[in-house]
Amino acid sequence: MADGSDGGGGSVSPEKEAFRRYRELLGSAERKFARVRDLPPHARGPHLVHYHRKVFRAYTCLWRFQQENRQELVAAGLRRPEIGEIASRIGQLYYTQYLRTSEARFLLESYVFYEAILSRGYFETGRGRKGSVSDVGLRFKELRFHARFLIVAMLLNRVEVVKDLVGRFKNLVEDSRSSFPGTNFKEWKQMLQEIVRFLRADTSFANTRPLRYSILFDSHSSSMPYIARLQAKAKRVLTLQDALLTSYHRNEVKFTELTLDTFRMLQCLEWEPSGSFYQTQAAEPSDNGALSDHNGASGLIDINLAADMTDPSLPPNPQKAILYRPTVSHLITILAMICEDLSSDGIMLIYISASGRADQNTDYLKDIPGTSLDSLKLTTSSEASCKQNGLLKQAVSSDGRNSNNYCESCLTFGPRGGRGLDNLYPDDLIPFTRSPLFMIIDSDNSQAFKSIHGAERGEPAALLLSPQRSSRRSSGDLTPNGSQFTFFLTAPLLAFCQLVGLSDIDADVYKNADSIISSALSEWEVTLCTSVSLDQVWAQVLPDPLLRRLIVRFIFCRTVLFLFTSPGKSEGYLPECLPNLPESVSPDSATTQSHILQLAESLEVVDHFNFPDALMVSIQSR
Repeated sequence: MADGSDGGGGSVSPEKEAFRRYRELLGSAERKFARVRDLPPHARGPHLVHYHRKVFRAYTCLWRFQQENRQELVAAGLRRPEIGEIASRIGQLYYTQYLRTSEARFLLESYVFYEAILSRGYFETGRGRKGSVSDVGLRFKELRFHARFLIVAMLLNRVEVVKDLVGRFKNLVEDSRSSFPGTNFKEWKQMLQEIVRFLRADTSFANTRPLRYSILFDSHSSSMPYIARLQAKAKRVLTLQDALLTSYHRNEVKFTELTLDTFRMLQCLEWEPSGSFYQTQAAEPSDNGALSDHNGASGLIDINLAADMTDPSLPPNPQKAILYRPTVSHLITILAMICEDLSSDGIMLIYISASGRADQNTDYLKDIPGTSLDSLKLTTSSEASCKQNGLLKQAVSSDGRNSNNYCESCLTFGPRGGRGLDNLYPDDLIPFTRSPLFMIIDSDNSQAFKSIHGAERGEPAALLLSPQRSSRRSSGDLTPNGSQFTFFLTAPLLAFCQLVGLSDIDADVYKNADSIISSALSEWEVTLCTSVSLDQVWAQVLPDPLLRRLIVRFIFCRTVLFLFTSPGKSEGYLPECLPNLPESVSPDSATTQSHILQLAESLEVVDHFNFPDALMVSIQSR
């Protein structure tokens, strides 16, 4: 073989033969990786399984080959950053597969590879030779690796690892700007600012209690018999099978394409893995530098091996499509695709967090020279767009009266909010009610979506609608920390503390408060299961633990905000649900309010709420 011979026809050296085979395997793996990477992120079907199996198989062969032939490959010129790039691709593959399937095992495998890259410093080689094109390319790979590892570590709630990674990332960005003065690292500085802002806003991240559904914290033994009885006599029981999560706000807290609200909701719709499954041991290098790891997440990338890494004690997570600032047409396309695959006993959750006012997504223009909100003529262009599309018609407003401006009955998915193509209307979602839907609309215009109720095309939808205004202790508390309503649905105690301005709480006091909320949620589960007035829409989803938790947390949120606002001035400050839940869990029920009073007393914030005198007297007399 002329291309691999030593001089005049000598035999090929083991090093060159190994390196030639390595390049072949690498080329094959990269071609398959590119094919999978270019697939639509939310596409589904058997062909996807086929493509993913092929790319995993290719990287399995490549990784094993470089492990078994590391000495020959290094002698032939293989550099450590190249090994790191392979491991990084594998970690990226597993993370992508997690996003497609929502299976925690893929997220865990991704973490194993990223952790191995960091511990061995694969990308740190060559830092002494600054300024060459190859070193700049290596630096960009190192920055991308840190950004990807950060997301995975955040999703796995590895608090200390995240803190360490942020520090490393900061040092890396600063070093990059000084070491490569002719290269633009503005994008990476902005990404560093994003992650710092994200972690500052997400107070739930440092919380010891996971946002995911935990058997330890969220399963209430006292209500289980009632739930089982309801499930046995229910005409139909639905299971959360799919979810679509999206948000579109100006200047929203995010890291890369994951906003704070979708980050919280994503975890809220997953099961917390058990301890034995969740923990990984650090993979140690053997004498030849290969991975030597004998735990469940071995890093061998065998798709069959990975398939055995399931937690048998838990149901599968619902699949999720996470859309960052989508166009309305793209959102509708993904909805149609998911509905097409929904099983007869499955239900889809739709979570949309967006502004309903045209000016909300344009405020940032005020600080840009040469722009003027007045010159945009938002109202005029919005009305003109509606007239041209025949959309200026009557719509039902939140108080039941007719409104002549249909453009107000929408959510805006554009920076200017004035084009009809950027507006999502309630009527856009009605065709999908041929399938069971559980909808959460978090917006200052959420009330417009009440019109869906009663207009469904076959399956009555369950609707949780946010308040139109946020409740705060004072105007000084308006910090950009995500949606208040979403916070209550995903971390109710933390949301309560934020509402009343508590930040530093004794651990025992916090534990007692958490116990009070847990007791309340358990009691409300029993109340709902035994109520004779419970609507069938809620009855058929209550047996699903993930949806049941959202429902009882909604009750908690509504009651807290009802008592927080001044009597008679609650309009716009309370969330609503359709169909209505039983009166026994209404916010003005003394039984429901008593739990909030007990919580407020434990945290010494009773004066922040407007409890009825009769309730105060009855509690004090006990």
